[in-house]
Amino acid sequence: MNSPESSGSTGAAVPGSSSTDGESREDIAALAKGGRTNIFGFLLRLAARLPFLFVAGRMYGAEALGRFAYAILVIEFAAQIATLGLKRGLAEQLSRTERPHVHVVWDGLIVSFFASAVAAGLLIAFPQIMFPNSQINGFDRFLPVVIFAIAGADVALAALAYRYDIASTVRARSIVEPWTISIVAVLFAWETMPFWSLRDGLIISYVVSMLAALAAALWPLMRSYGLPWGWRPKPLQLAAITRRNMPLAAADAVEWGSRRLDLAILGLFASPAIVGIYYVAQQVASLPQKLKTSFDPILGPVITRNLEAGNLKGIAAQVSQVGFWIIAAQAGIALALAIPGEAVMGLVGPNFVGGTGALAFLLAAEAVAATAVVSESALVYIARHRNLLISLSMLLLQAGLSVAFIQICMRLGLSPLYQAAGVAAALMVALAYASLVKAIFLSKLLGASVNGWRWSLILAAIVGTAVGYLATYLPEWAELIIGIPMILGSYAYVIWKWGFGPEDRTLFKMKS
Repeated sequence: MNSPESSGSTGAAVPGSSSTDGESREDIAALAKGGRTNIFGFLLRLAARLPFLFVAGRMYGAEALGRFAYAILVIEFAAQIATLGLKRGLAEQLSRTERPHVHVVWDGLIVSFFASAVAAGLLIAFPQIMFPNSQINGFDRFLPVVIFAIAGADVALAALAYRYDIASTVRARSIVEPWTISIVAVLFAWETMPFWSLRDGLIISYVVSMLAALAAALWPLMRSYGLPWGWRPKPLQLAAITRRNMPLAAADAVEWGSRRLDLAILGLFASPAIVGIYYVAQQVASLPQKLKTSFDPILGPVITRNLEAGNLKGIAAQVSQVGFWIIAAQAGIALALAIPGEAVMGLVGPNFVGGTGALAFLLAAEAVAATAVVSESALVYIARHRNLLISLSMLLLQAGLSVAFIQICMRLGLSPLYQAAGVAAALMVALAYASLVKAIFLSKLLGASVNGWRWSLILAAIVGTAVGYLATYLPEWAELIIGIPMILGSYAYVIWKWGFGPEDRTLFKMKS
C-alpha cells in the first residue's frame, strides 16, 4: 500500500477489535445524524431557492440573470480561494492541536480575512473580470466586498461542524441565505428609490443575503467557542497555516471550478440570455449537490480521527457508506427533477424551457460525481498532492470536451441551447472519470474497497422512471405537484425495501 502523503496515520487498527468496531458504529451514527440534518436542509433549500429563480426569471429576465450569474461566478471563485482550504483543513488542525480551539478558529478567520482583502482589492481594481461583456454600472464595482462575508461564514461553519453542529450550516445556507435573497430581490424589482436601478437589484440582493448568512454563522460560533480571550495573531503560525493548506485550497478550488467552468466557457461563446437560462438549470441541479458537499464538514472530523487511530479500513467503510447514501438520494432527486424537466424550467418562465436538456445532463452529472466527492474527503488528508493532480486532469478533460462539443454544435448550425446541453454533457463525462479514478486510488491507499454503488439503484431507477413517464401525461401543474412526489416515493420504496441494510437504516433513526 502506498504511504500517505501527510502525517496522521500512525499505527494500524487491530482488525475486528471491539474498540474499533464500537468507534466505527459511533462514526456511522454521527454521519447518519449529519445526513438527516442535511436531507432536511436540502428540502428547506429547495423550498427557498425556487422562489428566487422564479423572481429572477420573471421579474428581471434571462439577460439580467445571465449577467448576474457570470459576476457571481467570479466572486464565489475568489471567495473559495480566500478560505485557503479551511473548510476541510480546519478539522485537521483542530484534531491535532493542544492550543485552545477558539484560538485556532480565529487564526483561520484572520487568514481568510487577509486573503479576502487581496481578492476583493484585485476585483475592485479590475471590475471587467466580473463583467467582461457589459458596462460597469451602479454598485457593480463594489460587489467584491462580499467576499469577506462568504469566506468568513465558510470558516465559521467549518468550525461548528467540527463539533458536529450541522444545524447551523443548514440554518445559514438553507434558510437565511436563500430566503433573504428571494425576499430582497422582490423588494428591489421595483425602482421605487432614486439611488438604484433594476440592474442593481440582483446584486444588492446577493450582498444582503451573504451578510445575513455571515451573521447566522458567527452567532452560533460565539456561543459554541466563546470569545478568543488571550488570543494574539502569530504571523509565523498564520503563514504556516496558509502554506500547509495550499494543496487543500487548490483541491477545493478545482472541485468548485468543475461546477462553474461550464458556465464560464459557455459565457465566452453564448449570449447573456443563454447564460441566464443555463444558470437556472445549474441552480436547480445544484440543489442535490448540497447533499454531498454538506457531508464534508461531518465526514472530515470522522476521517481525521480515524487517521490518528490508524483505522484505514474504517475510513473505507465510512466513505462507502456515505457514498451510497448520497448516490441513492441524488439519483432519486435527479429522476424527480429531470423527467418533468420542462415543467420545472417553465416555472421560471417560458423562455427557460429550452434549458431542459442541460438540466438533465447536469442532474446526471451530480449523481455520478458522488463517489468522487466522498473519495476526495479522505484523499485530501492522505494523498492531497496526487488528489490535486487527478482533479486537475478532470478539469482539463472537462474544458476540452466543453469546447469540442460547442464547436460541433456551431458547425452543425444548431441552436445555442444545444451548446448549453453540450457543456453540461462534458461536465457529466469528466465527473464520471474523476469518480472512477479517485475511488480506485483511495481503495489502493486504504487497502480496502471503496464503493458506494449497489445494484438496487438500477431497479429503483427503472421503477422511478416508469412512474415518471406516466406522470408526464398529467397537466403541467399536476406533473409538479403530484408527479414529483410519485417519482420520489416509488424510488424510495424500492431503495428502502431492497437496497438498505441495518447500517443504512441508522440514517432514519432519530436517536443515534
